[in-house]
Amino acid sequence: MEIFNTSSFHPEYFVLIGIPGLEESHFLLSIPFCSMYALALIGNSLLLFVIGTNESLHQPMYIFLMMLSATDLLLCSSAVPKALSIFWFKSHEIEFSGCLLQVFSIHYLFVIESSVLLTMAYDRYIAICSPLTYKVTVTNSFIVKSALLSVARAFCIITPLVILLNRLPYERSNVIAHTYCEHMAVAKLATADTLVNSVYGLAAAFSSTGMDMIIIAASYVVIFRAVLRLPASEDRFKAFNTCGSHLCVIIMFYIPAFFSFIAHRVGKDKIPPSAHILLANLYVLVPPMMNPIIYGVRTKDIRQKVLSMFYKKWDRNKHFGQCGALEA
Repeated sequence: MEIFNTSSFHPEYFVLIGIPGLEESHFLLSIPFCSMYALALIGNSLLLFVIGTNESLHQPMYIFLMMLSATDLLLCSSAVPKALSIFWFKSHEIEFSGCLLQVFSIHYLFVIESSVLLTMAYDRYIAICSPLTYKVTVTNSFIVKSALLSVARAFCIITPLVILLNRLPYERSNVIAHTYCEHMAVAKLATADTLVNSVYGLAAAFSSTGMDMIIIAASYVVIFRAVLRLPASEDRFKAFNTCGSHLCVIIMFYIPAFFSFIAHRVGKDKIPPSAHILLANLYVLVPPMMNPIIYGVRTKDIRQKVLSMFYKKWDRNKHFGQCGALEA
């Protein structure tokens, strides 16, 4: 079968090999992959349902959490199903257009999630450092504008990545040493100069998610200084508990992503490919899995709503069971 389109020098499909060096362990690796993906789907769907159906939770902090959960669902679903199809069914092929769509989806959603985390950090900054202005600053209008800005910014940053990939000729190989299509993993297969791709990728990452991370870090320095000045120890504990949850999410999200990003450029000869690809999967799997646990378990209002929902269902089933026994 001819795999190259001679008119554009684009392959008809790419071949994703999975995790290089661990091909014999793909089925075993599918177990934690599938388990984490299932937890991410269940946890984030539950959060969306609980917050969406309880008017008492229709507050800025929880609305931002809904935005984070929705982005997490899309992010992990844009990469993990293809990885599982490779592990289970040896389905390595992905069409050229499908590969570009996956590149766009994963990077686009990553930038959106970074924006949401930045907005959540700003929300905590206003709530702790300037509580008297919170209600007039973090309004419904602010939430809508921040959501639209996040989507528009991500689109403007990531669209050129796909355009730059599409312009390249791929005449040498169509085999990608990865579980999904990542920008530089695809660009490395090109037979033309990819300097523009590399430079733009670096500039886009550090001007968007890189700056987000710096601003978030700076805001939490200010937040922790303000928390330490709170007179009541109970207030300090509550503030540290909330901010600690946010920091856990931020660390899990940014560190694996930037490690993978930098490894493509400076550490490819020193970092084993299997370790690199495993870490590249962490930032699309671990944060979506852990966010519902961190926010759901550690946030009292959400925890109570979830427990109340399951208790009512159990109590209803118990009541119906008793009625059935009486009728019998």
